[in-house]
Amino acid sequence: MNQVKAIIADDEEQLRIHLKYQLKKGWPDLGICGEALNGIQAAELIEKHKPDIAFLDIRMPGLSGIQVAKRISGACHVVFITAYDHYAIKAFENEAVDYLLKPVTEERLGKTIKRLKKRITETAQQPPELSKTLAQVLSSLEAKRPSEYLRWLKVQHGDGIRLVPVKDVYYFKAGDKYTTVMTKEGESLIRQSIKVLEEELDPNHFWRIHRGTIVNVSQIGKVSRSLTGRSLIKLKDLSETLSVSRTYGHLFRQM
Repeated sequence: MNQVKAIIADDEEQLRIHLKYQLKKGWPDLGICGEALNGIQAAELIEKHKPDIAFLDIRMPGLSGIQVAKRISGACHVVFITAYDHYAIKAFENEAVDYLLKPVTEERLGKTIKRLKKRITETAQQPPELSKTLAQVLSSLEAKRPSEYLRWLKVQHGDGIRLVPVKDVYYFKAGDKYTTVMTKEGESLIRQSIKVLEEELDPNHFWRIHRGTIVNVSQIGKVSRSLTGRSLIKLKDLSETLSVSRTYGHLFRQM
């Protein structure tokens, strides 16, 4: 039997490193034939390497993991990596699509490996009901009501805690141990990571513009270009300028 191959797609380098390490322990014979930083790269890797398995983060720049899975149309077995722990997991609880909840644990990955080995032994193709399942998953994720998005933040302020309306935040920026919350009143700190915040914030109002930065679109005053072609964001009422990484540059191409 030929070696089973897989790709890993996630824009967080540390998660890819951690998942590769856990896979090496739990499935030493599995070959990782490629890594992707975004959905477009993931689709290209699947087309190029024809892997048996694709580990796809749901939230990625370019294309989401679900969009990639729909685009490849059953070309390989799909495992979604997700932080949607409280409102979408039921959509994954079936034999057609598997998921790994962040942070990925050795025990959970072990169950996924057993499922994958069974499926690969039984068939080289995804189950025929995959398209229907993906549609249900996508519907579940998109059905999240605005009231379910994060509306208030508890931030450290001096020796105490204060509540900050999310709509008043200019941007979030990742630090070593904390995430900076910038408002008109100045900086505050929270312990939530940028990745977790991205899942909890309304994507119609908050855009990730860098690996460690999320900006409130309603607080953008002007978008310009640097000499190197990168988008630069000038925020309302702030002198600070934020740089948009090339990965997220497509968000501002029409501006």
